[in-house]
Amino acid sequence: MMIIGHIGARKGSKGVPGKNFRDMCGKPLMDWSLDQLLESTRIDAVVVSTDSQEMYDHAVAKGALDIGLRPAHLATDDAPKWGVWQHALDAAEAIAGKATAFVDLDCTSPLRLMEDIDGALDLFESEAPDMVMSCCIAGKNPYFNMVEPDETGALRVSKPLPGGVWARQNAPVVYEHAASTYVLSPDYLRKASTIYEGRVIPFVMPSERCMDVDEPLDWKIVEFLMKDTQNGAT
Repeated sequence: MMIIGHIGARKGSKGVPGKNFRDMCGKPLMDWSLDQLLESTRIDAVVVSTDSQEMYDHAVAKGALDIGLRPAHLATDDAPKWGVWQHALDAAEAIAGKATAFVDLDCTSPLRLMEDIDGALDLFESEAPDMVMSCCIAGKNPYFNMVEPDETGALRVSKPLPGGVWARQNAPVVYEHAASTYVLSPDYLRKASTIYEGRVIPFVMPSERCMDVDEPLDWKIVEFLMKDTQNGAT
């Protein structure tokens, strides 16, 4: 195995300006994920895709590959994650050699543990899918307590089943896509254009480790949980 680890750390953010390099419990938010990649004994090379010279210099100084800044067309608000991954894979392989797995950690999800990375890699190696994607059990279920209006404006269950579902435990399992941890086949990443074209399987994580910083309230909650975890470890 030759495993490339990746984080994407764009400098722009409308919800929480500058969040990726903002201090979170003693170090930049991005470092909670970057340090996990650098410390993992299973990750052979680490690459950081960013349009920020400051974050880039910081990452390279810590041990990330020197691939240059992210191209401008991949640094916009609507640039797809898939294209960023493809560029990072090509740039990393040009330096480190051909990869057998590509691991992405979302640096806005700092609550994952090292065991989550190992678990996702173990699942990828045992099941040989095109992609492993972190998920958690959805807080709301479209077969039970998610509703939408019909053409008259009256509410209906989003995904009705014959006879209805009257207890959550009887509803089909539904996962929430958690932007935390991904493991991909490099061949799949190169040939596909979106996430779900191949066999994508879930790596189920506890919901409390899947929280993502997108808005100011998210930052406060994640910071509180990080401090609580740190206090519990001391």
